[in-house]
Amino acid sequence: MMLRHRSPPRFLSTPLQGLEWHRPNMIETLLLAFIFLCAGIVSVPIAARLGLGSVLGYLIAGILIGPILTAFHVDVVAIQHFAEFGVVMMLFLVGLELAPNHLWRMRRQLLGLGGLQLGLTTAAVAGVATAIGLPWAQSLAVALTLTMSSTAIVLQTLNEKGLAATAGGRGAFSVLLFQDMSVIPILALLPLLAMGGAAGHSAADAATHGTSLSLVEGLPGWQTAIVTVAAIALVVAMGIYLVRPIFRFVAMAGLRELFVATALGFIVAIALLMSLVGVSPALGTFLAGMLLAGSEYRHELESDIDPFRGLLLGLFFITVGAAMDFGLLLGNLAPILAATLGLILLKAIILFVIGRVMGLKGQDQWLFALGLAQAGEFGFVLLGFASTNHVLPSDIADRMSLVVALSMLLTPGLFVLFDRVVVPRFAEQEKREADPIEETNGIIIAGHGRWGGIVSRMLTEAGYRTTVLDYSSRQLDAMRDFGFRVFFGDATRPDMLAAAGIEKARLLVVAIDGREQITEIVRYVCRTYPHVHVLARAVDRTHVYDLYAAGCRDIIRETFDSGVRAGRSAFEALGRSRPEAEALAAAFVESDKATLLELAQLWKPNVPVRENAAYMARVRQIVSEREARLTQSETKE
Repeated sequence: MMLRHRSPPRFLSTPLQGLEWHRPNMIETLLLAFIFLCAGIVSVPIAARLGLGSVLGYLIAGILIGPILTAFHVDVVAIQHFAEFGVVMMLFLVGLELAPNHLWRMRRQLLGLGGLQLGLTTAAVAGVATAIGLPWAQSLAVALTLTMSSTAIVLQTLNEKGLAATAGGRGAFSVLLFQDMSVIPILALLPLLAMGGAAGHSAADAATHGTSLSLVEGLPGWQTAIVTVAAIALVVAMGIYLVRPIFRFVAMAGLRELFVATALGFIVAIALLMSLVGVSPALGTFLAGMLLAGSEYRHELESDIDPFRGLLLGLFFITVGAAMDFGLLLGNLAPILAATLGLILLKAIILFVIGRVMGLKGQDQWLFALGLAQAGEFGFVLLGFASTNHVLPSDIADRMSLVVALSMLLTPGLFVLFDRVVVPRFAEQEKREADPIEETNGIIIAGHGRWGGIVSRMLTEAGYRTTVLDYSSRQLDAMRDFGFRVFFGDATRPDMLAAAGIEKARLLVVAIDGREQITEIVRYVCRTYPHVHVLARAVDRTHVYDLYAAGCRDIIRETFDSGVRAGRSAFEALGRSRPEAEALAAAFVESDKATLLELAQLWKPNVPVRENAAYMARVRQIVSEREARLTQSETKE
């Protein structure tokens, strides 16, 4: 449709090589954009709803639209080259989060986790490839390709699942960063492994395809090294001395779109420069982002670039799915599938051992091993480069490309395995027998998190002795390290409450997490021990109604008081005096309490809100009365 190859596409050939450009008409362009957008819009929400993550949704979308793109003769590989810019942007955003001093503090993880992973995986994969009959040079090329993991998939999934800040997530990031850095020496090494006759082929290729855009093509090794170092030094100099003045100048215009264009132009310029000297564009933009980590424009850059990064990454994953050669796959299904599963298993075992050696434990060790067990998008680049330089025959490169794509396709399933098998298993292991409670006090606090901990400290400092229960062993161990007296136990169990002295208690503070669990405790205690005053934490307004129906009459919304304080500060910011602001806030609290009590009596638990006619009618009436008062006040002014 837009780009057509005269010869089979090569992943790392210059974009100008072998392409017959023609002017795409508007209908073709719009149709192609519509196909990609529809595929993502339909597949990703379904995958997310099933707990599979957005990455698998994009990959499935690509597989589904692959036949359509083939029918329209769309060059998916060319689009994939464009979409890879999403990875470049992602590394730039990652660099913005890492100041150079922070990267220096990561040196142990970078060299330890990253270096061990690269060395051991390369040796293991090369050994297996040699054992099945490949020459040593081809075995090493295949190993260097497959040792890479998918930066795009792993970082995207870790961020989506909130696992990036865990020990396993940080370890995975260290390995991915080290792999990205290692692309440069790998690209330098691969041509040295070339098969006989490479020079003649290269000359023929040059005659066929013309001269590529490169600043280092044909240069001796030492000159290439000097040009590469000079390009990196130029990026560093731009980040330190040039970027801030440019952004300051552009910001004077006050046009956000101009700032966005400047940010994108900056990233494109660095990526172009790195590509011209044969360096990974992702690594170059990561370095630039790191230099801007302390800049006053950091947050503006993040917010401006992130939407483009998300769209291009989604497009990249779609093209990975669409580019799979199902004819080759079906013709060699058993060996390719065996190679894919064997690679994942081998890498997972090596990563698991490395994680243990470097101090990762429990589910963090499993997250580290399963998250990085796939091959990565740089594998396509290295395979294309190895094929172009006649290190690997094209048939082996094509099969390895399918192994890379299949392993990436299976990666979301590994994260599902982690969520549904590994995490529950370690949650079960964390369970332990409830602590014996030798003392009973008149006050029981169920839950010693942020909310319950404040209540507990206030009561203790006022001279009241409390019995504190919590069901998180980690939380309790941490609290005991600081000298707090707490007991491990599940407060939803009647026998645990009995052991804590609920029968003779005066007050029960329910501060645990979980809406249903809070309601369950309140309902049980209010019915069984009506003499106990129950003070319960409500997660939202409708939870207040449920707790009221369960019998509780002392209900505290966890965010209400902070919201009232914010409203009081808003009054002062608008010119009201402190006494006026406090009076207005107090009036609002009383009005809200009265409304809450009235609506709680109309609330019907376990009935959809829209089916509760009396409740809905009263809420509409309250909103209408409030709007009428506001209109009347505006008329007087």
